[in-house]
Amino acid sequence: MTIVQVAQTRRAHEEECRRAAHTPVEAQTASARVLAALDDRLGGMESGLVPLIATLLRRRGQRLVLRVRNSAPRGGDRSRVPEVGDDPGRQDAEGTPRRPLRLRALALGATAALLAAGLPAPAPALAAPPAPAAAPGIAWQPCAEDRTAECGTLSLPVDWDRPDGDRFTLHLARRAATDPAARIGSLVFGPGGPGDSGVRRIIRNDRFSDDLRRRFDIVSFDPRGIGRSNPVLCSAALLDRQPQVITDQARFDATLADNALLRKDCRQRTGPLFDHVDTRSAVRDLDAVRAALGEPRLTFHGSSYGTLLGAQYAEEFPDRVRAVVLESVVDHSLGTRAFLDTQGAAAQGSFDEFVAWCARTPSCPLHGEDVRAAWAGLFPRAERGELADPDRPGATLTPYDLSRLAQRALYGPDWAGLARDIVALRATPPAPTGLPATAAAAGEDAVRPHPFAVFCADWHLPVRDHREYAAHLRRMARIAPDLRYPQALLAIATCLGTPAPVANPQHRLRVRTDVPLLLANTRHDPASGHNWATNVARQLGRSGVLLTYEGWGHGNYTRSACVQDAVDRYLISVDVPARDTRCPAVPVA
Repeated sequence: MTIVQVAQTRRAHEEECRRAAHTPVEAQTASARVLAALDDRLGGMESGLVPLIATLLRRRGQRLVLRVRNSAPRGGDRSRVPEVGDDPGRQDAEGTPRRPLRLRALALGATAALLAAGLPAPAPALAAPPAPAAAPGIAWQPCAEDRTAECGTLSLPVDWDRPDGDRFTLHLARRAATDPAARIGSLVFGPGGPGDSGVRRIIRNDRFSDDLRRRFDIVSFDPRGIGRSNPVLCSAALLDRQPQVITDQARFDATLADNALLRKDCRQRTGPLFDHVDTRSAVRDLDAVRAALGEPRLTFHGSSYGTLLGAQYAEEFPDRVRAVVLESVVDHSLGTRAFLDTQGAAAQGSFDEFVAWCARTPSCPLHGEDVRAAWAGLFPRAERGELADPDRPGATLTPYDLSRLAQRALYGPDWAGLARDIVALRATPPAPTGLPATAAAAGEDAVRPHPFAVFCADWHLPVRDHREYAAHLRRMARIAPDLRYPQALLAIATCLGTPAPVANPQHRLRVRTDVPLLLANTRHDPASGHNWATNVARQLGRSGVLLTYEGWGHGNYTRSACVQDAVDRYLISVDVPARDTRCPAVPVA
């Protein structure tokens, strides 16, 4: 066989593998054909190379699947054609996912043996771990709420480590690309919260630009344990027992006991999924969605808590990433103290921006006044139960509620509305004595969704006793003197006593993708602080690029045309912005 014939035959085999790689079954068939061709050509003693090569390209007897290697600027082998339910593989001593078979050395050896025999070298091979049967496509139907959107379901394992066990139904929605001729594929949106509904987001159709809607099918879902996807359900009475702030050791002990009862109650009402609502399990769900959509690689935009889903997907399935946007980034590497401190600093920084705006803006209802003093004067009244809650008739604002009122206004931000609230609360006469600090207690048989169970499955934030808890409170009061009770405190109380290890414990990200993840974060975000985004960017290294919006509020894609343009270019063309790109602030009305 001449060199030219070797090259031509090799190209033919590679093209066959490329075509076959669309499905694992076809790839397996093509692999068998290639090995048969090799056996025919070698003949005699040399035919012993074929079982040798086949053995090298298999892993513990698993089926051979040939895949063609694409060029990759960095990061791992881009050629791997994923299968539904694939496990991301073992991890090395540092926790970094290992590529099956250590392909580079293996493929070189196999290729050398083939070329030495004067034969075409097939594309490098990767052996996938055993997986459940391929997920079926999604049977889309018009959504009941809006027939211009489509809704569908997927049946998925409750526990991905036991794929033949219990199953649950994941609910999805999509809007097809408005220009089929220009369609690139599917863009999957990861909702925030935890607790936001991706199905409702698609039905509302208010998240992405016209250009993205033209080029992509926009798809989202209710994550496991949320909304329509087997929601976590619990006793409303037990949920109402959870304290906003733990006042002493007796209350600390009572919270531990109540949380244990709550977990038992939620498990009984929710079923087996209660113990598998963590984000790492949702990562496997997301990969099943990708496969069911027919996408070889994932195009994803996650918002707020949805960024944890996108980041961990890239960590576990780096070779299946096309483009991943993380907007308003969650840093999942923090322990109790760092979690509280960074949340307090982000909230206080946003409040400082509100005070500065009021000082320079004549239309602010508190312009010319000492805004901090006006705000601080409300806390003693909240402690005495004198502030009627404007949003809950018949209830009063606690100090925690007062802090939360400000923090929610900073999300927009709605600075003018916050200033009006301060003026109104200051002028309101004391509420009648005896009003409850919360709404009326739920009946004994009442049930409510408890989406925050997802958070408790993702975070281990231990506090030993009330003495340690009080030390956290004092330190946070120094970090955030205007917002004495950041919302992060409720996370501590809600998850107190959760058995360790949790299903998806905190860790530093170990991501090695060919295309960097795009992080989009607001400079003054009261919830996903810029401090979180910079820390995650450091963890990602070359596999992440941070785009900063120099403005205010939680989220930025729908707020800044500069951010929107950069994100759209990245998602459409995989055009990665330069490092440290910044978008100017849009003035707050």
